[in-house]
Amino acid sequence: MIKGLISTMRPKQWTKNSVVFAALVFDKKLFVPQLFAKTTAAFFLLCLISSTVYLINDLVDIEKDRQHPRKRLRPLPSGQLKPWVAVVAAIVIPALCLPLAFLLDLSFGLIVTIYLLVMIAYSFWLKNVVIVDVLTIAAGFVLRVAAGVPMVQVERFSPWLYVCITLGALFIGFGKRRHELSLLQTNANNHRSVLNDYNQTFLDEMMGVVTASTVMAYSLYTFSAEGLPPNHAMMLTIPFVLYGIFRYLYLIHVREEGGAPEEIILRDKPLLADVLLWGLAVIAILYFSQS
Repeated sequence: MIKGLISTMRPKQWTKNSVVFAALVFDKKLFVPQLFAKTTAAFFLLCLISSTVYLINDLVDIEKDRQHPRKRLRPLPSGQLKPWVAVVAAIVIPALCLPLAFLLDLSFGLIVTIYLLVMIAYSFWLKNVVIVDVLTIAAGFVLRVAAGVPMVQVERFSPWLYVCITLGALFIGFGKRRHELSLLQTNANNHRSVLNDYNQTFLDEMMGVVTASTVMAYSLYTFSAEGLPPNHAMMLTIPFVLYGIFRYLYLIHVREEGGAPEEIILRDKPLLADVLLWGLAVIAILYFSQS
């Protein structure tokens, strides 16, 4: 049962919370030990709060998940984990973590609380509203990024990064909906009612808009945002973003993947290598580029 509880908390998806480090990295404070430790503490608190959301979401969807060829194997729909255990965990975890979040920083505590409330609303209602469901997912990523801002008292964190994160999250969210439609086909509505309001053509068109917007927004960030090296070296990272988007599109359209983005990144070696190289390039340019 403990193993089932941990699995339902989805530690594999904790990688999503790594965006809380964005403010630390892009504000050029990565190597400040005190701020790094504070942001790391925020990361772990976010991981536990997001696990609460996964517990609630799986409790709400327990019957629908039994109609899914993969999700039916999860601990709750398969019967490995008793619902009352998940309920207790979903109450205890935020009861412990939210006070700690406010102790860490008042603004951080408020952002985490808003994140939890928005995601609970998603689990019970917003995930059933077409387009709003994916917008809510994107809002979750933006709140994760915003949660890292009070940790470092930012001075050079560009608002363009919020735009890029939003567009990137929309891209992944629409890709996930497309994968669900492709995987479940005629049974899609039984698993997620909102899928009845989507079709592949509509999702492909929205992904096309978001893809172009993401490339444009990131490109504008690299040569117009304040706080970047004056030599515009950040523009050298644009090819990594292009390849990452194109590779993800390839995985969705050709290999028909896209259900769990965090697993795809860890499993697909070219995409993982691209993300790591982009990260190293960003750090090298921000911290070691002189002119």
